[in-house]
Amino acid sequence: MNHKAPDMPPVGQVEGFSRMGRDEKITWLERVFLSGEYQANEILQGFRHNDPAVQRVLDGLSENTLANFPIPFGIAPNFLVNSRWYAVPMVIEESSVVAAASSAAKFWAARGGFHARVISTVKLGQVHFTYSGDPQNLQSTKAELFECLRRDAAPITANMDARGGGILDIELLDFQALEPDYYQLMVRFETCDSMGANFINSVLEQFARTLITFVGSHPTFSMDRGNIEIIMAILSNFTPECLVHVEVNCPVSALEGASDHIDAVSFAEKFEKAVRIAEIDPYRATTHNKGIFNGVDAVVLATGNDFRAIEACGHAFAARSGTYRSLSHCTTEAGTFRFWMELPLSLGTVGGLTRLHPLAKLSLDILGQPSAAQLMEIIAATGLAQNFAALRSLVTTGIQKGHMKMHLMNILHHLGASDPEVDSAIQYFKEKSVSFSGVREYLQTIRIQEIAPNADDQG
Repeated sequence: MNHKAPDMPPVGQVEGFSRMGRDEKITWLERVFLSGEYQANEILQGFRHNDPAVQRVLDGLSENTLANFPIPFGIAPNFLVNSRWYAVPMVIEESSVVAAASSAAKFWAARGGFHARVISTVKLGQVHFTYSGDPQNLQSTKAELFECLRRDAAPITANMDARGGGILDIELLDFQALEPDYYQLMVRFETCDSMGANFINSVLEQFARTLITFVGSHPTFSMDRGNIEIIMAILSNFTPECLVHVEVNCPVSALEGASDHIDAVSFAEKFEKAVRIAEIDPYRATTHNKGIFNGVDAVVLATGNDFRAIEACGHAFAARSGTYRSLSHCTTEAGTFRFWMELPLSLGTVGGLTRLHPLAKLSLDILGQPSAAQLMEIIAATGLAQNFAALRSLVTTGIQKGHMKMHLMNILHHLGASDPEVDSAIQYFKEKSVSFSGVREYLQTIRIQEIAPNADDQG
């Protein structure tokens, strides 16, 4: 049996990687994981920012940064939200999303635009702990405990309190029926225009310290002071009270022109049925809601917010009934078409990446430096626009026609098409199905045609 010397790490394992210089890291990657003459440094260097000051900011956003991974930054114009015009920044790599959102925005701008209102901006945090003493001890002293929690956290909350935010309320929850000795402090926060993650977590960690001190010094717990243990103190990304409502509506007759293929009444009926299917079928709902997040995530990214937290919360919210369902809803009643959704969006417009990343700052400038509540409305409108655009395609021409038209450019670039070839292909495929093999065959055909006359000239 072969044994490696204890001081020899396995191939592929490295000590002190974070302390290496950038060139050392790349050299190690090339030597251990990239075979042959692979020039990783050449590729990575091409994706470094040419302004050293900007690159220093980007390097500081994460760890072991070697380069940047660019994703297109685009603009979806013609959004009319609460009677105000917006050009919405979107960061996304998926073909057709920005175009679809823009098209839907223009369609609804002519019919009154998007109507949005924030229902609440409450965010949540939890202190999870175990206590094996008498449950009545916690219940009988919780008013005193809550007072101590607020008092000890006051230095942390002072600035937020002055801005109109802070700790809203505290609950003591008993989960012993589900897990032995398990309790929880559930805390509701208002963080104003800040996303508030650092603020919330700092308060919760202070709460944890206060809880231990309180139990250790209060006479009620004299017989069981050692029976409490903090498990963790952390915000929750499920924020069902941080909620925005957005909708579009118009007379059914005003939907004329939504599709060249069916009339307004048929379109409304088919569209409503498609939404209803997403309300009852989780398989369809998942794809349906993904389309909403195509729009939502793109603006969340552009404004320097956390799309992973937004997605996690949104999908949990979609399953709050116990069955995963559509986030959007539609009715056609009394001659009126109404399409709406309520979406939890925990966002910030001050602090964090919104100030560090130049493009995030630019995005907020383009949007007119919105408050967090206004940004919730804009992003919700973008999600609903994207959902409308996708459903309009699905119930009329099918999703692939528009998607593959946008994907045509990607295929042409992949196949190395010249500018004249791109122009020719766009005209050729205007009324034809787009496929990789079809585009490749078309390019081969026109290239052969170009070669043949040249051969005749030379003969």
